[in-house]
Amino acid sequence: MDAQKSLWREYLEALLIAVIFATFARTYLVQAFKIPSGSMEENLLIGDHILVNKFVYGPVSGPLERALLPQREIRHGDVVVFKFPKEPERDFIKRCVGLPGDTVEISDKVLYRNGQPVAEESYVFHFDDRVIPSSGLVSEDFRSRDQFGPMVVPAGHYFCLGDNRDNSNDSRVWGPVPESHVKGRALLVYWSRAGEVDLEPADSTGRLRQLARSARRIFQETRWERTFKVVR
Repeated sequence: MDAQKSLWREYLEALLIAVIFATFARTYLVQAFKIPSGSMEENLLIGDHILVNKFVYGPVSGPLERALLPQREIRHGDVVVFKFPKEPERDFIKRCVGLPGDTVEISDKVLYRNGQPVAEESYVFHFDDRVIPSSGLVSEDFRSRDQFGPMVVPAGHYFCLGDNRDNSNDSRVWGPVPESHVKGRALLVYWSRAGEVDLEPADSTGRLRQLARSARRIFQETRWERTFKVVR
């Protein structure tokens, strides 16, 4: 009997350690995130499931820790996950294009940073060739898509835009992202699935039907070519 109790205790301790480690890892190291919209196309697609590095932007106590640990400040071009400033309970993902003190401007769809055009051809996608003019006859909310600023990014904030530049709810609309809202940097796509998720009533039977349909289609709808794609 004592041996059986000892075995159960070992299992319980192992399970407890695993739960503690998983909680610690999710809180401080890495988090899973699903792309819910097309604002980052063609770089990230709806249905991409990504891992977010939450450790990389963590605070350090001095230059020695900065040199030894894989941590750094946010850089231009980083794809970051953050709490949406208007609704902090929601997570957004965008590309950081402006650091504190930068002057950001968009003219005829071209991004300028500190007076210089930014080379974004490798990741920015435009689905609309039309350019909304810079005219007082056009509402600011509408023309800010293609004409914005100039604006100086405040201290402790970051200016973030979607790669799908013509169809993105981003800093052009609701302003810069506070540093305290940044959760981490997008790392890689660990799984990607095409197709819409079926909606069923929120009861056990509906959830089981949805799970069964999802299991049947999972191999058909998985985008295998995107597996372990590094986010750049």
